[in-house]
Amino acid sequence: MIKLISPLLALAASLSWTNLAALEVGDKVPEFKALDEKGKTWSSKSFHGKKLLLIYFYPAAMTGGCTKQACAFRDDQAKWKSNNVEVVGISGDQPENLALFKEAENLTFTLLADPQGKVAKSFGVPAGKGGSIDRFVQGEKFTLNRGVTTKRWTFLVSKEGKLIYKNDKVQAARDSSNVLDFLKKTGNP
Repeated sequence: MIKLISPLLALAASLSWTNLAALEVGDKVPEFKALDEKGKTWSSKSFHGKKLLLIYFYPAAMTGGCTKQACAFRDDQAKWKSNNVEVVGISGDQPENLALFKEAENLTFTLLADPQGKVAKSFGVPAGKGGSIDRFVQGEKFTLNRGVTTKRWTFLVSKEGKLIYKNDKVQAARDSSNVLDFLKKTGNP
């Protein structure tokens, strides 16, 4: 009986990371709403026709690679603004975790909570089991809980709502510069 249960558990675990309907370049991107780091509803629809929208999914707030990735986007904020791009980071964290992350790292862009992985699923981003981590900020201990842990993927959406860039093999520290290079090569579509 135990021999049968182990393979079934392995299969169930692998299915939780399955990518069933990944968006591809040229696809219309689904509109979505999520809570931001302040607990307020944020809507992708508000940028339609106005700005390019860079949406990056990351595994967990205040972890090594995710912090490097977020800080690179922060450091390039002037370049994003000059290219008329709105940057948004999405993870399975709760809004209060995101507020702490934003404050601790002086992030200058919106962070969105996707604790059930619904937004990630609509983009085809694999999401698995959540988790908890403890972090110290200014000497105070915080436990950060997240409902899901997503893979690290980045998308760039045109003003018309079409996917113009996708990276599902993101290198955290280089993500910002890679998308900026794409914009430079394509002349900011």
